[in-house]
Amino acid sequence: MEKILVGLKRVVDYNVRVRVKSDGSDVETDGVKMSINPFDEIALEEALRIKERGEASEVIVISVGTVDAQQQLRTGLAMGADRAILVESNSPVDPLGLARTFKSIIDRDDIDLVILGKQAIDDDNSQTAQMLSAIWGRPQATFASKFDVAGNKATVTREVDAGLEVIEIDLPAVVSTDLRMNEPRYVKLPDIMKARKKPLELIAISDLGIDQGPEIKSLMFEPPLERERGVMVDDVAGLVAALKEKGLA
Repeated sequence: MEKILVGLKRVVDYNVRVRVKSDGSDVETDGVKMSINPFDEIALEEALRIKERGEASEVIVISVGTVDAQQQLRTGLAMGADRAILVESNSPVDPLGLARTFKSIIDRDDIDLVILGKQAIDDDNSQTAQMLSAIWGRPQATFASKFDVAGNKATVTREVDAGLEVIEIDLPAVVSTDLRMNEPRYVKLPDIMKARKKPLELIAISDLGIDQGPEIKSLMFEPPLERERGVMVDDVAGLVAALKEKGLA
């Protein structure tokens, strides 16, 4: 296996409390800390470990979005990726558009393995890996918590509702990572300095000549309703009475 492609999405940091803009048009991002989507960070860590075991020669990180996403790509380079690709788009790209974009880069760079986070923490779609697998015509292993390569095959342990499922897939393939796959490494200052010299390619999404597919338009954003204060009861009879009052019993 030669090349691994890893998708990195720029999202509001998971430690930040998300706030909706006053006009309801979007979530507030001005002055807000932005980071790599946590599941994508796990995907990159796994790709780097595969390379460090001598099972791949190059790790490439890719992001689709505005020029601001260069920050997250530079972080990926500091973690250990060899080069980065930013496909510039000033408008949101839906999961199908992302899958088509990744497929274009796969064909251009002759990618052997694609590792993505199972979902992004902003929209929670969990669709891109599955769509990419279908478009590429290659096997998929989603929600992976363990990944082992042996020649042109891989053994993957998946997180499923009933517990764990172990499958074997042929490479090339698409893998999406679950939370328990690994613990991403910390970025050190010397690595950040080295990352500035690594190549970061900029491509306009219009230059790829792909069909971005039907756009998903968000009409309005609303914050969740505030949680109602709990009711203290003295005994079971009080609990039943409270449930009946709310029409739940």
